[in-house]
Parts: sequence; structure tokens; C-alpha cells
Amino acid sequence: MPGRALILVENLSVPFDRRVWQESTTLRDAGWEVHVICPQGTKRDTEPYVELDGVRIHRYPMYEASGGPAGYLKEYGSAVWHQLRIARRIAKAGKVDVVHACNPPDLLFLVARMLKRRGAKFVFDQHDLVPELYLSRFDRGEDLLYRAVCRLERATYRAADVVIATNESYREVARTRGGMSPDTVFVVRSAPAVERFRPVPPEPELKRGKPHMLCYLGVMGPQDGVDYALHSLAALRDEQGRTDWHAVFVGAGDTFDEMVALAAELGLADQVEFTGRIPDADLVRYLSTADVCLSPDPKNPLNDVSTMNKVMEYMAMSRPIVSFELREARVSAGPAAVYAQADDVSEFAKLTAQLLDDPEGRARMGELGRSRVEGELSWARSSEALLAAYAAAFNDRV
Repeated sequence: MPGRALILVENLSVPFDRRVWQESTTLRDAGWEVHVICPQGTKRDTEPYVELDGVRIHRYPMYEASGGPAGYLKEYGSAVWHQLRIARRIAKAGKVDVVHACNPPDLLFLVARMLKRRGAKFVFDQHDLVPELYLSRFDRGEDLLYRAVCRLERATYRAADVVIATNESYREVARTRGGMSPDTVFVVRSAPAVERFRPVPPEPELKRGKPHMLCYLGVMGPQDGVDYALHSLAALRDEQGRTDWHAVFVGAGDTFDEMVALAAELGLADQVEFTGRIPDADLVRYLSTADVCLSPDPKNPLNDVSTMNKVMEYMAMSRPIVSFELREARVSAGPAAVYAQADDVSEFAKLTAQLLDDPEGRARMGELGRSRVEGELSWARSSEALLAAYAAAFNDRV
């Protein structure tokens, strides 16, 4: 150590994938030669190859899934073919010492296995529990495809020298379901880049003439709970009698158009704004102006044990949060959030109203959240665990 590290990513481009970019630059600073294989973006990260801040990024055209599981099979098959192709080319130019695969899907062990035969170590960076993701996204139960993704997860664990987990819940899965030895599983929590999230003066005009602003930041997919957030806003209006707010939803995803239609159906079109993906500077403006931030992820097998990036980013911006009661949401946010009973939109609305009426409480919660991401949940802590995981892959404890 150090040597050449090859990081594999399938579902986001780099450096847009903030976690992978933080890992890449941490390894670079530790002396590693870092290569990343990832898909090309549509509006950014479009170059097939770029060397950025010393990190070599190799991108391939992405086939983006649509519809049900069949679409994902096509996407993942195309991605693995491109990753194998590019990995072979990189390996011809010099030995790869570590293959660092970030799921989903749990197919990237195929690339790692090819390079393990040439002496590489395999670090499995488990961003998602894919069996739980399948259950939560498609609602098909434990069918044939579910059993297939379970087998692929087991194959990935068997191939791995070291597993990186995003939280203690994922670490426990690696130890129990994955059969990994405790000294080969490391928690590397996702943490916001605090230099990216620095509050600026609020802009009252973003509230569209209302006293308060609510904000949602994140992906809009079937399991992300934007529909729960919209139903909660309808309850805030109808059950709590509150119309003194404007809500902004920042982000995009598979259900974006469906959520815009749902807002109209609920009579919220005049009070809810959908921005799509926006530049960082605009994101900071909205979060700096928001009075309360929303984390409406419903309780399901995946969400209950997953760390939500948006929660960490709200905390970095010193914003108070309303969340449903999820195990890892409480671990992350602690006193920086209030928690409604799982999936109870009426209670979510009631807690939102209470926060709108408590500016001192909101300020206190915001300060507590910021202190958590600057301290115990900071990337500085995670980077130490990342380097320890790499050392463990070579049986060189630090």
C-alpha cells in the first residue's frame, strides 16, 4: 500500500456521486492512483474520460431502466459489459491492486473476480441492501427474482476480502446474512461535504409570499415517500388549517411526473413547487431559506435500515427535520428531527405545524444537527475507516 485502486459505480456518474467522490479523493490523498468506472451523465459528467483533481474517471454510455425489473436487467447487463471492457483496458496498462465495487447492482463482483485472478483485492462497498431494495421498490414479494438477487448478494460477499457498510445496520447484515468476519466489515458512513453546504442569507422571495417554507431534497422514486410528503401537506392544510407555507421539492427521479400530477390532484399545485435537479448554489439558497425540511421515507425493509443522504444534508445546513420513525433515521438525526409514527401522514402534518410555530426549537435543532455532521458523523471520521478497510484487505491492520 498504496497502489492502483479501481472503483466501480453503476447508478450515478462521478463526481456527481458525492460519496464515491469523497472516497476517491481520500484515497488519492493517501497516495493511491485512483481510477473510477461509471456511467456518463446526461447534463454533466458527459466526457468519456477525464482526469479531475488527480482522479482518472472512465465513463460509458448508460442505458437507463424504465418500467419494471426487465428494464433493470437490461440496464445492469449493459453496465457490466462496459465495466468489464474498460477494466480490462485499465489492467493492461498496469496491475490493479484493489477493485472497489459500489452496489447496486450486486453484479460487479464479476469484474472484481476477473481482476482477483490477477492478484487484486476486492472491497465491496454496500450502498444498498439489494434484496430489501427489490422488496421495497417492486412489491412483488419473495418471488424468483428476489431469490436471484439474494444469490447474487451471497456471491458478492463470498468474493469480497473486505466489506464497507454505510451504517451499523448494514454491518450487521454483512456479518449475519453475509457470513463476513467482524474484522473484515467496516462502517464508512456517508457524510455531506460541509464545505458544499454552507448557509447563506435567506431569500424571503423564495417563499412566494408565505411566512414559511418547507423543503424536500432528494430522489423521487417509488420508495422515497414523496407521495407521503404530499399527502402530509394536504393534511397540514385540511386537518391543521395551515395555508401559511410554500413547499419546494428539489430533485428528480422515476416518479417525478407522477408526483407533479398528485400535487395537482390534491389541490396543492399553487403551494408546491417542483424544481427538478438544480445547481448547488440554488440548492443552498432554498435550504437556507427553508424553515422545516421533510424526510418522508415510509417504513419498509430498505428504508428502516438505510442512512438517508438528505437527512445528513439537512443537518449540514442547520435545518430542523420532520421524519417518520425509522431506525437509522433516528441514529443519524437524533435530536435534530422530530419523528412521526411510521407512515402516519396526519401525525407528520401535526409535527410540521408544531415546528412552524416554534422558531426557537427549530434553531436549536438546526444547531444540534450541524454539530453532529461536523463531529461524530463527519467525513473525517469516515475517511479513517475507509483507509482502515483498505489496510485490512492486505491484512495490514492500522
